[in-house]
Amino acid sequence: MTTNPTEQTPDTAEAARTAALRWATAAGGLATVASTFLAWTFTSEFPGDLTVYGYPGGLQILTLVAGLFVTLLALASLGVKGLGWLVPTGSAKALRMAALGAFGTTWFTVLAIAVKLGGLVNLEPGGFVAALASAIPLVAFLLPDDTRKAGRPRELPSWAEILVIVAVFGAGLYVITYGIDTEYAELFTGYLITVGFAMAALIKSGVIARLSALTATYRQVTVIAAFVAAAAFPFTQNTDVYTLIAVNILIFATVALGLNIVVGLAGLLDLGYVAFLGVGAYTAALVSGSTASAFDVQFPFWASVLTGAAASLVFGVIIGAPTLRLRGDYLAIVTLGFGEIFRIAMGNLDGVSGPQITNGPNGIPNIPDLEFFGYDFGEPHTVLGIELGSYANYYLLMLLVMILVVVVFSRAGSSRIGRAWVAIREDETAATAMGINGFRVKLIAFALGATLAGLAGTVQAHVQHTVVPEMYQFAGPVPPNSAFLLAAVILGGMGTVTGPLLGATLLFMIPAKLQFLQDYQLLGFGIALIVLMRFRPEGLIANRRAQLEYHETDQPDAPDKGLPGSGVGITKAGA
Repeated sequence: MTTNPTEQTPDTAEAARTAALRWATAAGGLATVASTFLAWTFTSEFPGDLTVYGYPGGLQILTLVAGLFVTLLALASLGVKGLGWLVPTGSAKALRMAALGAFGTTWFTVLAIAVKLGGLVNLEPGGFVAALASAIPLVAFLLPDDTRKAGRPRELPSWAEILVIVAVFGAGLYVITYGIDTEYAELFTGYLITVGFAMAALIKSGVIARLSALTATYRQVTVIAAFVAAAAFPFTQNTDVYTLIAVNILIFATVALGLNIVVGLAGLLDLGYVAFLGVGAYTAALVSGSTASAFDVQFPFWASVLTGAAASLVFGVIIGAPTLRLRGDYLAIVTLGFGEIFRIAMGNLDGVSGPQITNGPNGIPNIPDLEFFGYDFGEPHTVLGIELGSYANYYLLMLLVMILVVVVFSRAGSSRIGRAWVAIREDETAATAMGINGFRVKLIAFALGATLAGLAGTVQAHVQHTVVPEMYQFAGPVPPNSAFLLAAVILGGMGTVTGPLLGATLLFMIPAKLQFLQDYQLLGFGIALIVLMRFRPEGLIANRRAQLEYHETDQPDAPDKGLPGSGVGITKAGA
């Protein structure tokens, strides 16, 4: 029997179909890029000026970036030389995420133009071309799954790997700065869509795993690069408007990291944690020379910081000693009560309902700016020829405070007491049977978390220049509040260092940029947590134990797969 040489075997036909789909995806990405050079609307009433031919602006730039990313991934999947590093573990899933990002950004822009300007008639032909072009890459969903185990990466010289790390942090600084500096809600929403799907695509392609392994190899270089990138942020700003947002992000991220000790490591559900932030803030306000303070004293900076942290430590011990013998929901209810008691007590210490200490509901205003060794944080200073405003000074101070908190968290988590916290969190009865004093271990976690919150509170008081009881409630339209902090820890990933930092950043930036969401924060938190529990219960950034616990049954080959940066496979014995 002879075979017709023109016949295609099933494997050959499938390969040809797959190649055609990848070329179609690449063509769709290029068409999406090209569409951004057309006018999408004829009126400049829509922000970003999308009326110019040959010059993308506003949301068109995000669509251009998303389309270019789709094109690069598609070409990498086709084996184009020099792009293989983009898809070390497969391209199909990454292409799907990238295609969704380009489609979502483009269609959001088109619909936003129609809604804001009053109908699709406000679209130029370029808008319709962009909508159709961005739909073409969705053919990537027809691609067969090509996920594979990552091969051994090509060896690079040490200097080249260090340059890669530096370039990654430089790119990260640019992306974060772009998001904070967005001037209108539509642009920020498009930014979230583009960045979110791009990160998902990089995770699916295996790039993030390789970068994590690289940063683990050069840990000291990574720490230095991260610090330099973070410290460089104020030098990218012309005004203090967005620097203030960054300062608040650092404050709330620092407090969330302190809460992570209580919730993430020790497993204690604390619903009144924001009260410890308030204790530190009120203490600093009372001893920093405010004209409204009941005490005629003005401590130096270092003394007010230590006083605020010590006061929070004392309150943590006082509150924790009688309550930490409770577990679960009972402990949560008691801590919620403590948070409300603190807020109400601060409102009653007004000289009428109680002693005149906190000025009641009016709070303590006129808190002076910090001054440290003659350096006035309230005055602009010129550094390297660039003028830094007052909030830039507080940003750099909070950056140092956050580094201190990160060091404390990391050291405590890997210490003997940290392992005891994890044992208590997993099974308190078994831990007690093994000789761990559960009450003492939990009290240490409670006190340490309270101290770190008080430390951040002392800086917050000087940044805000006033403290009022309404700033420290369980839930409200303006962070920080206990619901915000708890959601940041759970969303970011309990028990990790970077998880709460990411969670606090997202939960603060989104309402700050999208003003209409401020009154719906609890609704947003609830929806986000429901979605998270369904698709990624371990949080956006998970530690090794949590990822094993939640996904071991979903991944039969889990022992053969390493976590990003771990360098080893996941096994039950190694959890």
